Amino acid sequence: MMALLMALNALAIDIMLPGLQQIGASLGVDDENQRQFVVTAYMIGMGLGQLFFGPLSDRFGRKPALLAGLIVYISASVFAGFVPTFATLLAVRFIQGVGSAATRVIAISVVRDLYGGRGMAEVMSLIMMVFMVIPIIAPTIGQSILFVGEWHLIFLFLALFSACMFVWVLGRLPESLKPADRRAFNVSSILAGFKIVLSNRTATLYILATTSVQACMFGYISSAQQVYIDVFAIGPLFPIAFAGIGVVMSVSALANSRMVGRFGMRRLSQSALIGFTLTMGIWLAVDLLYNGIMPFWMFYGFFAIGWFQFGWLGANFNTLAMEPLGHIAGLGSSILGFTSTAGSALLGSLIGLNFNGTTTPLIIGFFCFAIVTLIITIVAENGKLFQAPNAPD
Repeated sequence: MMALLMALNALAIDIMLPGLQQIGASLGVDDENQRQFVVTAYMIGMGLGQLFFGPLSDRFGRKPALLAGLIVYISASVFAGFVPTFATLLAVRFIQGVGSAATRVIAISVVRDLYGGRGMAEVMSLIMMVFMVIPIIAPTIGQSILFVGEWHLIFLFLALFSACMFVWVLGRLPESLKPADRRAFNVSSILAGFKIVLSNRTATLYILATTSVQACMFGYISSAQQVYIDVFAIGPLFPIAFAGIGVVMSVSALANSRMVGRFGMRRLSQSALIGFTLTMGIWLAVDLLYNGIMPFWMFYGFFAIGWFQFGWLGANFNTLAMEPLGHIAGLGSSILGFTSTAGSALLGSLIGLNFNGTTTPLIIGFFCFAIVTLIITIVAENGKLFQAPNAPD
């Protein structure tokens, strides 16, 4: 259930990719880079919404806040199917993102309510494995819908899927927040919670590291259609190519869930981060030799190698950020979610907006964000990688 709730976010993003051209043509948006705002508006809404739903779930419980968010998501999805202008669509996508914030922040909060340490990392890896299945199938679903109708039907599909999740949560989700852990829902309490989170050095730095590395993912999502179709001209094979990277990340998440209990979050994630950074650096050097248009098989090979390593970062970095915040899991998850979602959306959009008909801006973005993430991680660990500070992680 938690995996599919988080998957609502990926579905709302990836299912749109095949329809961006049709949306632009229908609503009079000629600039392909501006069409990416359909994704950006959603991501910013989701980031901001998490600042609200985290404290709300700490006060009233996980389930009521989650149901409220799903109602917003369903309503926005229905309305988006009938919007007359591009500006209205962006506004509705922002609202849809606000509603979806509940699914992300509360899913992580529920897991943190029930698990800690390596146990949480294992569960988060399994959730991420299911979560990564969505990029495999979402573009194909979107393309299939476009074969039988217009892009408006994509939003009606999202409304139907989220309505099914609402019924499932209503009937089957127990409340995981203990009465003793409930916090007041007022400005002073929320500000006190922010102080607790931001004064925790490890949590804050891993939140920033998560934001930086997730910017790579958002940069890829916002540029994927242009790279695969405009640069490599693979046309109808775009959903298959996009799905292939999702398969790589799902396998990576499964491998992480099997190994994290033995080796620990720090060893796995930090080794993967170093490997990811080196891979991006080599990939960039090769890209420059080919003037930004290397053979597709070579591009995809580097992508698969890098993204297998990337798959070991998300679940472990999320867990390392949340581990010290179990007593305020809702607020902690909301700050993590807001920063990583809105921050990565804004940073990743820089990659998409700089698309120039080659793969160079994409790979430069990957390499730069990998370097920044590595620096933040080294600072978070006081220069000592691969070691838990006190007890086994």
